[in-house]
Amino acid sequence: MEKETKSRRWKQNPEAVKSDILRVARSEFARNGLSGTRIEDIAAGTKTSKRMIFYYFGDKESLYEAVLEDCYSEVRAGEAELDLEGLDPVQALRRLIEFTFDHHRRNPDFIRLVMIENIHEARHMERMQRLQEQNLGAIGVIEGICKSGRAAGLFRDDVAPVALHWQISALSFFNVANRATFSANFGDALFDEAGQALLRRNAVRSILCSVLARPETVDLR
Repeated sequence: MEKETKSRRWKQNPEAVKSDILRVARSEFARNGLSGTRIEDIAAGTKTSKRMIFYYFGDKESLYEAVLEDCYSEVRAGEAELDLEGLDPVQALRRLIEFTFDHHRRNPDFIRLVMIENIHEARHMERMQRLQEQNLGAIGVIEGICKSGRAAGLFRDDVAPVALHWQISALSFFNVANRATFSANFGDALFDEAGQALLRRNAVRSILCSVLARPETVDLR
C-alpha cells in the first residue's frame, strides 16, 4: 500500500515526472542519436510509461528538442550563478572561461548532443525560438564584460563578443569532443587531472591574451 501511495504521489508531480524523463532521454539521445533512440528504452529507464512520455512531450523529435533546451538551460543557469557583474572585466572573463571549460568537461552528454545536432545541420535548433533567445543571453554577458574592459582601458577596441564566445566554446568543446581520437593518436596524458589543469590554464591565458590591450601588464597565472 505504501509503495502504491508513493507511486501515486510521483505521478501527481508532473514536473518531477518530466525531469525524470529528460534525465534518461538525455543519456539515450547522447548515446544513440536521434534516429537510434527508442521511446521504449527511455520509458524503461524512468518511473513512468511510454504513454506518459508522449503525453508530456508529443513525439520523439519534440522530446529531443526538449532535451536540447534543458541542456542549454543548465549552461545559461550556471553562467548566471557566476555573478560576473561584481567583478573587474579580466576576472569576469577568466571566471567565465573556467566555468565553460569545467562545465563541458563534466557534461560529455551535452557535448555529444551538440555534435548530434550539428550532424542534423541544426535543423531542430533553428525552429526553437525560445532556445535561440536564451542563448543570445550568453552573448549579452560577454558584451557587458567587453564594454567594461574597454571602458577601463584593459581590452582592445576590436574585441567582438560573438568571436570571443566562439573562442571559449572551441577550446572547451574540443577538449571533450575530440578526446578519443586525440588520445588514440597522441596518448591520454592531457586527460588526467594534471593534464586537464594545464589545458584549463592555457585556455584562460590564450583567450585573455587575445583580448587584452596590454597583456604584459596583467597577471595571467
